[in-house]
Formats: sequence, structure tokens, C-alpha cells
Amino acid sequence: MFYFVYWVDMATFVAMIFYYGLYEVKINIFKMIHKAGFVNIIGNPNVGKSTLMNAFVGERLSIITSKAQTTRHRILGIVNGDDFQLILSDTPGIIKPAYEMQESMMNFVKSAFEDADVLIYMVEIGEQELKDDAFFNKIIHSKIPVLLLLNKIDNSNQEQLEEQVAFWTSKVPNAEIYPISALQNFNVPEVFQRIIALLPESPAYYPKDQLTDKPERFFVNETIREKILLNYSKEIPYAVEIVTEEFLETDTIIRIRSLIMVERDTQKGIIIGHKGAALKKVGMDARVDLEKFFGKQIHIELYVKVNKNWRSNANMLKRFGYNQ
Repeated sequence: MFYFVYWVDMATFVAMIFYYGLYEVKINIFKMIHKAGFVNIIGNPNVGKSTLMNAFVGERLSIITSKAQTTRHRILGIVNGDDFQLILSDTPGIIKPAYEMQESMMNFVKSAFEDADVLIYMVEIGEQELKDDAFFNKIIHSKIPVLLLLNKIDNSNQEQLEEQVAFWTSKVPNAEIYPISALQNFNVPEVFQRIIALLPESPAYYPKDQLTDKPERFFVNETIREKILLNYSKEIPYAVEIVTEEFLETDTIIRIRSLIMVERDTQKGIIIGHKGAALKKVGMDARVDLEKFFGKQIHIELYVKVNKNWRSNANMLKRFGYNQ
């Protein structure tokens, strides 16, 4: 058999491939480039990190309240396209830890620096410092792309915005700065497209139909905790942890039994309320959101238990998913 080598234009080359049955030959120029990577969101408490991730993902994965430390865990939200997979990570707000649970929360933030392909540092209008200098130094010396998102610009005028952009440009010269409103979705699509452009070429890390790395029980726990954050004040929301002990799903209904853990007997009484009214309201509010989330009827039972000083108990924290 003889082989002839000669030059042809692209149209002729493609025609020859199909004519001679050579379409099984793998040729890189016909492959679609696929991008995938980890994009981790960090910043002070209450700057809109969870709102941003929910906006990107299109689902309510992270709970949102006006209280600091609403997010306790590192939560992944996965956005899939034909030629990309974006793995977003919402992290707890940066604080100076006062007890072991908060130490564990800050470990989640530390890990966000280690596996990121793109780092989002989120601040809000009027903010001028990070709660921890060590984290800030990591940001300004980062070797990976940093996007600094100046959030809540709907609460500012043009002069304030220009001052803030100038301030953060001087503080974080290695960052690209985007003024946004995560709540109003202003500039969010533009940031999303920039992130996609920065992702490395890579196959998908997760199945294309996967939305998050967390199980159903995690979102039950977080929804109940959100309602406690919204319905109680002072130290009560911060002394609470949720454990879902039963999650039984059928085609039409999900039966849930969850335990609300507190640190003191007085907290238990406040959670339950007069004749159980306060606890009942938490259950009703949680049921509404869980039915939207799962698309099924929800039957939920809540109980309250005292476990003294669980926030400083390493074994309890491991059980609750903090020390991992």
C-alpha cells in the first residue's frame, strides 16, 4: 500500500475524513475545550457571600440572615455547562475565634486558600478591613487570580463608589475589582463570565447533574437553623446545632425528625416557648421552605436536647461535621 502526502485546505481535509471513513481518528481540533475549577468565596461576616453563591447556582443552597456567622460550614455549589463546571465554595465569615467551634469554622476558610483556582474576596460598601490580618496577607500575596467584589453598591452613591474602588485598588493591587449587588443581580453575570474565562482546562470533577456535595439532611439542618436565627435573639441562635435523626422519603412525602441541641436548660425553655408555641413556629417556617426545596410534602418533628458546652467539645464538633 502506498501513502501520498500532500497539502489540502481545511474543507477538503474534512471531506476526505468522512469520505474515507477516517472519522474515528481522534483529532484535537475537533474536541470541545472543557474547563473546570474551584472558585472559593471568602470575606467578613454578612458581606453577601451566601447571596452571591445562591445567585450563581440558581438554588438556595446557603441560608441567609442578617446575623453574623450564619454560615458555619464550607458549602459547595456546582454550576454545569456544556463546556465548563464551576465548583463554588461558600465559607464562614472571617472572625477571630473565641471557642473551638469557631476555630473549626476558620479552618474551613483556611482550606479555601489551598484548593482554589480562582479566589473571590468579597467586601461591602464602607468596609475597610478584614477581621484577621493573616488571611488578608494571604489574599494580597495570592498566586492565583483574585476577584474583589465590592458588594451592596445599591446602598451607595457614585462618589462613595469611586472612593471605595480607589481604596481597594491600593490595598489589593493584585485583584480585579467588580462593583456588584448580589441581591439585585447587578454585574453578577459579568463576574460569572469572567470566572469562566479564568478556569483552567480540565474535565469535570463531579457528575454533570450534581448540584452540591452535601446530603439532604444537611439542608434540613441548615433550614431549621436559619429559622432559629430568624426567630430568636441574643445568644440563643449561636448556641444551637441541628441533627436530623430521621429522613424517610417516599414518592409524595418526606418524614423528618430533627434534634435541636442547646447548651443550657434555660436555652431549651426559650427554644420551646410557652406551651411549645415558639418551637411550633420554627417547625412551620422550616416546613414551608423544605417543601419548596424538595418539591414534596414535608412532615417534620422537632425535639430539643441539652448538651452542655457542645461548642467546645471536640467529639461533638466532629459529629456535627466541623472537625473534618
